[in-house]
Parts: sequence; C-alpha cells; structure tokens
Amino acid sequence: MRPEIERAVALLRRGELVAFPTETVYGLGADAADPAAVAKIFAAKGRPADHPLIVHLPAAAQLARWAREVPAEAERLAAAFWPGPLTLILKRQPDVPDAVTGGQDTVGLRVPNHPLALELLAAFDGGIAAPSANRFGRISPTTAAHVREELGERVPLVLDGGACPVGIESTILDLSRGVPVLLRPGAIGAADIARVLGCTPDTAAPQAEAPRVSGSLAAHYAPRTPLQLVSSDGLLFALRNALVAGERVAVLAPTSQAISHDLVTWKQSPAEPAGFAHDLYASLRALDALGCARILVQQPPAGEAWLAVNDRLRRAAAGSGEDDET
Repeated sequence: MRPEIERAVALLRRGELVAFPTETVYGLGADAADPAAVAKIFAAKGRPADHPLIVHLPAAAQLARWAREVPAEAERLAAAFWPGPLTLILKRQPDVPDAVTGGQDTVGLRVPNHPLALELLAAFDGGIAAPSANRFGRISPTTAAHVREELGERVPLVLDGGACPVGIESTILDLSRGVPVLLRPGAIGAADIARVLGCTPDTAAPQAEAPRVSGSLAAHYAPRTPLQLVSSDGLLFALRNALVAGERVAVLAPTSQAISHDLVTWKQSPAEPAGFAHDLYASLRALDALGCARILVQQPPAGEAWLAVNDRLRRAAAGSGEDDET
C-alpha cells in the first residue's frame, strides 16, 4: 500500500477527515459507519445537519451492506455505469447512521471512477461518506489546491489526484419509490439511463415527494461575486451597462473577447458541454477571485446535452453575491 493511502486509511479509521479526488469533484470523506466522524464533515463545511451525504463504495458488491432493497434496475445500472458518475438513491439498511441520510429512509450510493479514489476505497474496505470538499453552497473543488484554499487546516489530509476529469457532480437517480426519478442531472443523462432500463426516468416528479439529496437546493455551487446569466444577444448590452456604471466585470462566454477594456476580464469557455462542464468550477473560482462587481455568464444552449451545466449555473446564480461563510 502506498504511504499516502496508508495514512489516509489510518486517519479514516481514527474518525478523521480525508479529502480525495473523484472523476466528478473532490470529496470530503469520513467513515460512513461512524456518526462522530460524519459530524466532522458537517462542521468543516458548515453544512445543515439534515442535508444527506453520498456514500462512496469500492464496488457494487457492497450495495447490500448499505441498501436493504436493491431492485433489478439498480443492479443493471451499476453494471452499466459503475465505476462512474451515477448516484443511486435506495432504501437504507437500518444501521446506516442518520447523520449520513439526513434522518431519511433512503441512502445515496455510488462507486467513483477515479484510480486514487478506488485505491483508497479498496484499502479502507468500507463506505466513505463524501460531499464536495468546499464550504457549503460554494463552488465545488476540482483540484487539490481548491480544497486547501477553501478548507485549509480543517482537513488533515488532501490526496492529490490532479484535476477531476468530469468536473461537475454525479447524476442522482432515485430508485426508492418504484419509478426511476432523475433528481440531479449530470454527465450520465436520461437517455443513457433509458438505454439500460428501457424506460426514460421521470424528470418532473413533484419535489415535495422526493428524498432530499445533495445539490438540490435552489442556491448552490455559488461564487461570492454576483453572477448573472445572460443570453448571447444580451451579453454585450449587460457588459456596456456595467462599464457605463464604472464596474469591473468578469465574463465567461464561448466566444472570443468582444470588448477590450481595462475593466473587463474575459474568459473563453469551451463550446461543447463536456468541456464546459470540465472547466466550469475552475473558471468560476478564477473569476470570483478577481474582486469584480459581477460575473456575466453567457447562457449555454437548452437541451439535454446542456442540462447538467445549466442546472449548476442556475443554482450558482441564485446563491451568488453572499459573503457569509457557508
């Protein structure tokens, strides 16, 4: 066992926190079977106690340890997409701590597709509860440096696995109510799931009846700088209005810089959804650090390919501009 993995396992078994990379974002991990350890996640993040966590597993073979009902659909999806960016919501086993589930009768489970995460999970040989390794509601980290900048000494160890290849959080699919329901879009889309299950997951089920899951709040993934989503036609109009007001402005858009001005910082985003998703959080962090009056983001196209990106941007805009430590 590599020394850093050995140290990480020792920390987890002592009830301490370890940040580690996944293919989606960096996670802030604790032994999912230890309520006291899980409580340290909430304290480090400033996360509401009723907000459930996702348990990361070394393999699908451990599903039955955490879920008391594993429907055939879950087994088929696990075979198709795990390791990968898909979280399944299932009925929990009675001994799963309430701290992990937010007191609900369901638990979120996935096997991440990152070699360092899988090495850690195999060595630990158990479930690691791990939300994104950032202050609650803020921009998710996609590098080890992001974790250190945001959480610092709150995390005894940060395993560095480079930049996360996907860059946004996993798709969350609820299988606890008999009908597959998509609760959070991600890199694995409804069409991908339909190809495995033979039916399209429900994307419009009433949220009041759904289990609470990670990343479902209206305001999330947010910079402290106010973020405004604008259409391609409205971008220059909004930019000119800001300059008339003498504001420093940051822009994230798929086009090359349209206005050259000392008050404008322009960052060109990839024009296709996977590339945009990969760069999104790193771009928002870089622009947030500039101290501008606002960040203008050109709204990506509509459609399923852009569903996850638009979801993150909408929530980021809703939560932006707040200076409290959340």
